Amino acid sequence: MAATPAWPPRSAPRLFVPGPLAANSLVSLEAGQAHYLLKVMRLGPGDAVVLCDDITGEWAAVVVSAGKRDVAVEPRERLRVREEVPDFWLCAALLKKPNFDLVLEKGTELGVRRIQPLVTRRCVADRLNPERAQIIIIEAAEQCARTALPELASLTKLDALLREWPENRTLFFADEQGGEPAAAAFSACHGPAALLIGPEGGFDNEERAAVRACPQAKPISLGPRILRGETAAIAATAAWMALSGDWRLI
Repeated sequence: MAATPAWPPRSAPRLFVPGPLAANSLVSLEAGQAHYLLKVMRLGPGDAVVLCDDITGEWAAVVVSAGKRDVAVEPRERLRVREEVPDFWLCAALLKKPNFDLVLEKGTELGVRRIQPLVTRRCVADRLNPERAQIIIIEAAEQCARTALPELASLTKLDALLREWPENRTLFFADEQGGEPAAAAFSACHGPAALLIGPEGGFDNEERAAVRACPQAKPISLGPRILRGETAAIAATAAWMALSGDWRLI
């Protein structure tokens, strides 16, 4: 006798929608999401979709009707509650657009709780489109099966960030002039933490001194090579997740 196929199938598309979701309630999808389901995924009534709302968690749902530009979907069963992610912030200076897009995407995939974009003196960019950035984050969360979206903080300047830094959060400062080896520093951290990554040209001397003067700052070294900003953000976040984050729980 053939085995009953898993439901929802692993191939079912995942979408973040406004919540809260509840069983047997209708969710109306329009514009880009409707186009994606109808024209890209070729779904119709009876097909499975996985919905997330960043509030109640992840739901198996079914397409109940499809028009030319809209789709009605009905959540049937909650698959997972909203996940608890490690209390880790990624504070990254703006980079060239494609490179910072990568930071947003991979930071989301790696499981950071908050992404804090920064402006520093050597940044090549001083603006961020928050709507576009949020789309990148949501698409990355859908792809990697996150049920909790990272918070996207408002763009701020480095001095303002340091001035308001919380007393109970360690700030790991990736300093190209050296510091404690990152692996040792991360392994010894047992509370809320954050990672500070500079722009293409690095921090200037005044900025570096200001960061080091912050009582919660811990300068760290990311190895013998000079890393690009996006590489440093991704590599150090992955290392923290492996040594102090939720990779240890797998």
